[in-house]
Amino acid sequence: MTYTRAIGIGSNKIIRLIVRALALSKINPNVLTFLGLLINIAAATFLAIGSFRIAGCVIIFAGLFDMVDGRVARATNQVTRFGGFFDSVLDRYSDLGLLMGLLVYYGTINRPFYVVLTAIVMTASVMISYTRTRAENIVPTCKVGFMERPERIVLFIIGALFDRMAPVLWVIAVLGNITVIHRMIFTYQEAKRLEDAQLRTRSVAASNSQSV
Repeated sequence: MTYTRAIGIGSNKIIRLIVRALALSKINPNVLTFLGLLINIAAATFLAIGSFRIAGCVIIFAGLFDMVDGRVARATNQVTRFGGFFDSVLDRYSDLGLLMGLLVYYGTINRPFYVVLTAIVMTASVMISYTRTRAENIVPTCKVGFMERPERIVLFIIGALFDRMAPVLWVIAVLGNITVIHRMIFTYQEAKRLEDAQLRTRSVAASNSQSV
């Protein structure tokens, strides 16, 4: 057994124990989602004052709530349509809150270039989610692209813990916007494929009706 597999198995056991304890407490999963938002706001406050390493630790703690709320919902039979919607909305607030903390920090130390870079990352983060949501109104699914939320959070934690937030922002800004473009291209191709299939079906139906 490799070290990474051992860590993964150990982590899963810990998470299962936490989920079991929370399920026994009969806490509403939406409460866990909201607590995750509050913890991320605390992390944003630490980012705003330049305490990056503390912020990184707090983000890890917030991520725990993000991992368990859905599992608790399933374990307690409390999965609802609203719960998924609520989780998604608060995730967006959490992401933007962390980036707002960075905006305050870079504005305070008079680094206008990094204020703009952070704003670009904010835009990419919103557009990654928006393009998927909008695309899935016209195609079955649109999960393509690398820079989804888990990847962004992991990079954010690395940047905070190692005090290398500037390079992380560059990576998210570039790969995030590439993900948006990828989803646009994918949606165009899938929509065209579906439209062509519909046209072929109509053409076959018309031919059959004429032959009758």
